[in-house]
Amino acid sequence: MAKEWILNSVMNRFQLNFKRNVGPTSESIRKCSPKSIEDWEEYYFQNVKSKEHIIELGKKLYIKITEVVQAELDDISEQDCIDYIINLVINRTFDGYMTEIETIYGQLEKILNIKIEPAPDDWDRLFNVDFFIKLNEKYIGLQIKPVNECIQLPGIYKERAIQLETHIKFTEVFGGKVFYIFSTKIGGKKEIVNKEIIDEIIIEIERLKKL
Repeated sequence: MAKEWILNSVMNRFQLNFKRNVGPTSESIRKCSPKSIEDWEEYYFQNVKSKEHIIELGKKLYIKITEVVQAELDDISEQDCIDYIINLVINRTFDGYMTEIETIYGQLEKILNIKIEPAPDDWDRLFNVDFFIKLNEKYIGLQIKPVNECIQLPGIYKERAIQLETHIKFTEVFGGKVFYIFSTKIGGKKEIVNKEIIDEIIIEIERLKKL
């Protein structure tokens, strides 16, 4: 299994299985309509690519593995592996999370036609808010929660109940409510799940404008 994985990975990387190298295999086998693997082998070598050509591809694959890939493997240190794993679980995960959040708050800014700003670090710790809207020295808090096809919603509702106390404290200090915005990915684009929250935010904005 490990050997097959290596062969497949290197072959794909160097595109040795691409159409320009092995020919239109799917199209060709339909034209052949073989009754046995022997029928297909004979047709392929006579009408698509020669056996000598395929053997040369195999030799090229061997060179890529034993020379190119092996040289790259020899150049990898234990620290490289440690750094890669840390970067994967910390940096890339964080970047993806922030991209999702920023995409959602950007949508909200456009819908509400009002400036939304990132919350200070201490607000995140004290009040569990990611962004805020400022109105007449009062603040509305926003917390954006990515969800995966609503699978995570029960857990988030439980978390919301736990954080309710900090959100009440936010309202006591800054005058405005805190709203949860759930986001998910639909067709490759981040979307607000609970769109009804937008009307609630608008009502709160209008309330604070009158104060």
